[in-house]
Amino acid sequence: MTDLVCDLSLADVIAGYALRTPHKTALHFAGDDISYRQLWQRIEAATATLVGQGVKAGHRVAWLGLNDPAQLVLLFALARLGAILLPLNFRLAEAELEAILAHAGVSLIVADAHHATVADALPAAHASTTHCKVVDAALFQANAGTFAPTHDSPRLAGASASPVLLVYTSGTTGKPKGALHTQAGLIANCAISGDAHAFTGDDHVLTVLPLFHVGGLCIQTLPALFAGAAVTLHARFDAGAWLADVQARRPSMSLVVPATLRAVIDHPNFADTDLSSLRLLNAGSSSIAASQIAVFHGRGVPVCQVYGATETGPVSIYLKREDAMQRAGSAGRAGLNVHVRLVDANAEAAVPGSTGQNVAPGMVGELWIRAPNVMCHYWNDPANPAFQDGWFRTGDLARRDEDGFYWVVGRSKDMIISGGENIYPAEIENVLADCPLILEAAVIGQPDDKWGEVAVAVVVKKPGAALDAAAVRKLFDGKLARFKHPRRVLFVNSLPKTALGKVQKSQLAALAQSTPH
Repeated sequence: MTDLVCDLSLADVIAGYALRTPHKTALHFAGDDISYRQLWQRIEAATATLVGQGVKAGHRVAWLGLNDPAQLVLLFALARLGAILLPLNFRLAEAELEAILAHAGVSLIVADAHHATVADALPAAHASTTHCKVVDAALFQANAGTFAPTHDSPRLAGASASPVLLVYTSGTTGKPKGALHTQAGLIANCAISGDAHAFTGDDHVLTVLPLFHVGGLCIQTLPALFAGAAVTLHARFDAGAWLADVQARRPSMSLVVPATLRAVIDHPNFADTDLSSLRLLNAGSSSIAASQIAVFHGRGVPVCQVYGATETGPVSIYLKREDAMQRAGSAGRAGLNVHVRLVDANAEAAVPGSTGQNVAPGMVGELWIRAPNVMCHYWNDPANPAFQDGWFRTGDLARRDEDGFYWVVGRSKDMIISGGENIYPAEIENVLADCPLILEAAVIGQPDDKWGEVAVAVVVKKPGAALDAAAVRKLFDGKLARFKHPRRVLFVNSLPKTALGKVQKSQLAALAQSTPH
């Protein structure tokens, strides 16, 4: 099985389904069905277009746009050529996009109509990108009916070892880094995700998260196509549209993050929407509040979890459907062919160049991962110390129970040490999330002369909620040890987030420092 998977290229998979199940729907977008045969025809036409634009093996081609079948077509066409897709986060400022283009040495930008003006301005920003062309995404949207799949369709320069996807991290701290993934790595990730979701060709995925991130692209979307299933694709997330398509199109699964899950629950149509087609709902990005999980469990929909990072493909640890109800809140067990360690970051052995020291069961350690879907390296930074002896250091902290289930407690850089005691913000945030008067909240550490650091709760109240700092502190009575209680409560109108809903705690720390007590 492993050898068979490694011999495949991404494009070979779609070509195979175009031959075996040509009339089956691969993608549904904006009211139109695209069969596997039509998808392959678009890939063939896109390949010819890219060759005409001078794209060769190893070239980086950027996508700037909303979710669109054209982005997937572009990925498969580049895979055939041995070239690399760089999906750009359209929410970034132009200066941030310019820096990424320059760092990656992009030769071509494909932009949709919504981002054409921005795209046209980008190549002139840096001398290293002035040669970069910009083309319209419409070139990759035609049915290209003159092409037909055959058993001897050429693979061209692409191979399983070829790099095919360059994804830049969200850059919540420092400069963004480009995680480089090979075709073999993406195919391995599809196999791992297939185990997590128990994918079959009868499944139907509703994709609403942005495809410029590995979460939206690689957790369910590519694995569904790898399994010959159907994908309904939304240009961007809208809670009402998600609910409407769950009822009308009857998907078997979808992927959410905390912010989108909250929006769905709070939508006025939620209570009346038929959710019975969903055999599971998968949650990623960060921990989901127990109260939100309970809402879907009460409707008979298991809420599973996927843990990973941009660098890990990302599917690394997951909570399967059969465990979702009993292990709510757990990230699950290590995935298929995924090796996981919990390393004591404070141990003397855990120094640069060492292999680290594992923590005892039940104790908290840093997650280290080694797996076939982990990136090959950071772009232009192959010696980055995030890799040690073949292991990727995630920077996330977790504990493992006696049955092998992992429970993520936060980022190592976010851990608060107060009076010599370790405080994990996730513990405090889970209590805040269960308060009906709080819309959202995050916890950060702040320097303190007496304790070294203290916990600060940054809270967004629900509209019209009567809530003060004393009431927030009272939420923790009897639930957490006194030293874990936030010493300060800061009320704000909203929390700064990345595109996938992760709170940017560095911005909150700066805000707390500049706000008088």
